[in-house]
Amino acid sequence: MRIFFLWAFIFCACSPSHFITKEIKETENQLHGHVGFYLYDLSSKKAKFDYNGSKYFTPASNTKIVTFYTSLHLLGDSVKSFRYVKRNDSLIVHGLGDPSFLYKSVFDNGRTFQFLQQHQGKIFLASDFFKTESYGAGWAWDDYNDYYAAERSGFPIYGNVISIKKVNENFNFQPLHFGHEFQKSNEQRAFAGIKRDFNSNRLTYFEGNKMGLQWTIPFRTSNELTIKLLSNTLHRNIEQISWPKNDSSQIFNSIPADSLYKVMMQKSDNFIAEQLLLQCAAVVSDTLKPEIAIQYSTKKFLADLPDKPVWVDGSGLSRYNLFTPRSIVTLWNKTHELVPEDRLFKLLAVNGKQGTLKNFLKTEPPIVFGKTGFLSNNYSVSGYLVTKRGKIFTFSLMNSNFVSSTAELRKQMEKILMQVRNKY
Repeated sequence: MRIFFLWAFIFCACSPSHFITKEIKETENQLHGHVGFYLYDLSSKKAKFDYNGSKYFTPASNTKIVTFYTSLHLLGDSVKSFRYVKRNDSLIVHGLGDPSFLYKSVFDNGRTFQFLQQHQGKIFLASDFFKTESYGAGWAWDDYNDYYAAERSGFPIYGNVISIKKVNENFNFQPLHFGHEFQKSNEQRAFAGIKRDFNSNRLTYFEGNKMGLQWTIPFRTSNELTIKLLSNTLHRNIEQISWPKNDSSQIFNSIPADSLYKVMMQKSDNFIAEQLLLQCAAVVSDTLKPEIAIQYSTKKFLADLPDKPVWVDGSGLSRYNLFTPRSIVTLWNKTHELVPEDRLFKLLAVNGKQGTLKNFLKTEPPIVFGKTGFLSNNYSVSGYLVTKRGKIFTFSLMNSNFVSSTAELRKQMEKILMQVRNKY
């Protein structure tokens, strides 16, 4: 009997779970945060490890996983750019939230631009069905000047951002329109920078000891501004109109949906994520409102999640979002069933290779295909992990309320995932 207990003790002490638990507890003790880790074997369809898997964490950009999954179900192969109606020689257009139009971060095949520019008659833009705020609930209001907090809109253009480049003493603007809103300040700061007024598009440049040469700043959206930018870009006179009551409209498709998914999942593009949720809402209703897409998806596609999510936006900018590690893993399992593995892995960030995992866990060949999520004091990584024996696991490693540097936490997370890779 003693020998039996001795062997049982040795087995437990040498099991993969023992080593992983040890690394997790070290992480919590050293970094003063909370860790949740859930690990699932796709081949055996069994959970292999669970540490706080049913606890809720702030997912940050891991929220994009559920936006991705919902979009895969609803949007089809192509992005829906706008609805349109032709009346005599007039073209009436209503945007469906397509983020790709003239957005520098995304492949643009030019279809939307050509279709609008080549129309011979008048062009009218309607916005009756865009029914949401520019910012999401729980977003940090003081991020408004940062590239990752572009406003949501029904007919986005240029990614709803201004690209500014300093060349010698001159400033180049894209779109050119915003050069008229620009001024220089006499105030000297530590870093040279450009600040936009909160309630307008007035831009102010501040000199600094450390020079900046390029900036990407969200602009304040409005129907009037969209029409002005469209008119300037197409060299056409665009007018505003209400959508016709007798709707006999057609839908114009722009680019392949995977072109958006790739940028959203690899580079963690918040703007694309938010606009995709508006696109999903437009598929299941006549209104561009993210809550509609969230409610529909939660009921139709997410009813089997082990823990009901608190899901409020598309990107994860909101601190109101809450998911559990085992629900994130279930999402990855469901996505794996929906999308062929070869296509799926090409859309995701890859450790040591591409996207937000490029500087994470340098291994050859890569072993992690997935998604990161970061808000201050919260950092998560989840996705698919290939073990030394060639098994594919889904995992979610979530960290909340840590007060150490992200670099320290990342090292600990790498240790945990390497234990999985080597022990299974």
